[in-house]
Amino acid sequence: MTWLGRRHTHHGALPEAPAPAEMPRTLRAMLAESTGALEVARLLSWMPWLARAPRGDGQVVVLVPGFQTPDLVMDPLMRFLRLLGYEARTWGRGFNRGRVEQDVAAMVPRIEQWATESGRPVAVVGWSLGGVISRELARELPDEVDQVVTYGTPVVGGPSYTAAASLYPPEVRARVAAQSAQRERDMPVQQPITAIFTRADGIVSWSACIDRTSPRVRHVEVGSTHMGLGMDPEVWWVVAKALAQAPRRR
Repeated sequence: MTWLGRRHTHHGALPEAPAPAEMPRTLRAMLAESTGALEVARLLSWMPWLARAPRGDGQVVVLVPGFQTPDLVMDPLMRFLRLLGYEARTWGRGFNRGRVEQDVAAMVPRIEQWATESGRPVAVVGWSLGGVISRELARELPDEVDQVVTYGTPVVGGPSYTAAASLYPPEVRARVAAQSAQRERDMPVQQPITAIFTRADGIVSWSACIDRTSPRVRHVEVGSTHMGLGMDPEVWWVVAKALAQAPRRR
């Protein structure tokens, strides 16, 4: 049992994970996701424990928000990581509008610049769709990104297994899913990945968050809802541990 009591770590893919399922927007699921105030209260209660998190060493850590959310949602985690000694910063592109290819193209020179200025690779942390972007940045920049941490991030199916699926025509979902699968097969992310997921996720099918192709992935299960992940002390602890344990390349 961990100090938080619920976290479970799984190395590699989870053989028991079922095939991803569609995510209908039911009232029950939406109500379960609207527990932000409870997560904030829980986070505050665990602050004494979080104060014991392993310290950073000045590495640049880039935080990428989820679909249709602004930089601001990553601000609490950013401040926590700065207190630990990281040069944490948000991606600086405002709202994540779901334009993954455009965002990755725009972020590549920024990541290259930040890695050059700091003299070492950066780490990238992404929430939900922000994790998709984080993985693509690692794929594109193997020398400038040394690890990725994601939470609530669909690895397979594109938007197909998320509550946003209905926003896309079936043919678009099928095309994106096929392209994503091909990319994972042909060019898997080689850097360490910590993939945090929750079976209580009402936005993304949790089994779609299981990475079955990356050679250096570690799955960590927490008990939050999808919307609560950003203020979940378990998530913050896992992020801090992952950043501290990754091998440093200069």
